[in-house]
Amino acid sequence: MSNLNSVEIKAFVPSKCFATSAQFYADIGFNKASEGGGVAYFHHGSCSFLLQDFYEQKLADNLMMHLLVEDVNAWHSHITQTGVVDKYGVRLGELVDQPWKMRDFVLQDPSGVLWRIGQNID
Repeated sequence: MSNLNSVEIKAFVPSKCFATSAQFYADIGFNKASEGGGVAYFHHGSCSFLLQDFYEQKLADNLMMHLLVEDVNAWHSHITQTGVVDKYGVRLGELVDQPWKMRDFVLQDPSGVLWRIGQNID
């Protein structure tokens, strides 16, 4: 019988300036586990992605990442306190209770990739 178990899925996130994006993700709390060949592996807990030294504006402008967290208020406060908005000129949205039973906010990275960070609510 074939083993079709999945282990992990990761998106390749583009970067306009690889070093700047890598530092941005480190600044907001992601850990860089490895780097080589124009790709860096970032994770926070069991959530991960691959930052690539590749940029195509249409891709970056249309890519959205979603990070589901246990405490979205703490994440919003943490990102605000890191100073990344001023340091990188990125956009940080306000916390919003969505009609799909999620409280979330958006964060745009230095390359234009939009992150939606949220928590399920009742």
